[in-house]
Amino acid sequence: MAVRSTAMEHVLFAVTPPGLEDIAAAELRALGVARTEVAPGGVEFRGTPSDLYRANLELRTAGRILLRLGSFGAKRFETLRRRAAALPWERFFARGDALALRVTCRKSRLYHSGAVAERLAEAIALRLGWSPARVRVAGDAQDPELEVAAQPAGARVQLVLARIERDLCALSVDASGEPLHRRGYRQATGKAPLRETLAAALLLASGWDAASPLVDPFCGSGSIAIEAALLARLRAPGRARRFAFEAWRDFEAALWARLLAASDARSAAAPPPPAIAASDRDAGAVAATRANAARAGVAGDLDISQRALSALVSPPGVGWVVTNPPHGVRLSRGRDLRDLYARLGQVLRTRFGGWHVALLSSEPRLLAAAGLPLEPVLRLRHGGLRLQLVRGRVPERT
Repeated sequence: MAVRSTAMEHVLFAVTPPGLEDIAAAELRALGVARTEVAPGGVEFRGTPSDLYRANLELRTAGRILLRLGSFGAKRFETLRRRAAALPWERFFARGDALALRVTCRKSRLYHSGAVAERLAEAIALRLGWSPARVRVAGDAQDPELEVAAQPAGARVQLVLARIERDLCALSVDASGEPLHRRGYRQATGKAPLRETLAAALLLASGWDAASPLVDPFCGSGSIAIEAALLARLRAPGRARRFAFEAWRDFEAALWARLLAASDARSAAAPPPPAIAASDRDAGAVAATRANAARAGVAGDLDISQRALSALVSPPGVGWVVTNPPHGVRLSRGRDLRDLYARLGQVLRTRFGGWHVALLSSEPRLLAAAGLPLEPVLRLRHGGLRLQLVRGRVPERT
């Protein structure tokens, strides 16, 4: 049974990388959140503190969760300062905390983001009765990977996001802290590592049923295989980390403890994962996968091996091949990867007849070289590249 708080609902926003909004909305509905509205860059939803906590703990594809603190018209700096000072900032700050502000202005009379940030910092200090230290942040306000550029020693940083559009100011506080893709297990990385949130999105969009075998022949640092094991075990992706909301004044520690216990009980009752195989021809990538899988607690669930694509074998039964082959900036200078994709298609047709396949790539010509019946199901951006996930089924051998 879901654990829910009876407290007043808040307007919340799950920030996602562009293209993953619908997947995150489906995740929220699976958590029991009935009212969701997809918007560019994320999903708005209403929820109680338990919904806020569970979204941080259990969403696999969101980058961070924001709490919408207030929205008001502001055509003058004095109006902005006065109305912002009326908001309950003391809920989110304790003496000694630092403030990180990210402001965007669009089609508004208050168009200078630096001046807006100064007035907001003054308003927050006025409400608190003391001035938090200012900390710079890097990234766009709607970027789930927004980073604190410099953090004072020993200080907790509370991120506040402001968006002024057509003279309407919306203020939000970050409930996550570090971006949610940082599950805590990925310290060793291979070349062009795939973020955990994107790896989870590929698995969910591929249609993998979490009960059939899964193979990733270009495993890199192991994100797809590790996320698959966590998904099959129903293990909450945020179970091994902490969140910004845990330091808020109205944090409900007893409720949080019940949610963690319920999550652990669901994971303990889950059946053993199916066969999940991760391989790569690069020894460093295989070592990184093993180290990350051990930190994630799923090393025993994975068959990790160093092997060339030509040596790939299929586990018994019919399952899914979900992988992120080399592409885009991962191309070596002067090297044409069409032969690699052609070889991938040949291996799959020869040894994986009837299997489902999902490939992530930035180059249609490479996907075409695989010679498989593939349809695009997801378009997104990652690392500055426009990517698409295609999926299909390998023809049965006759």
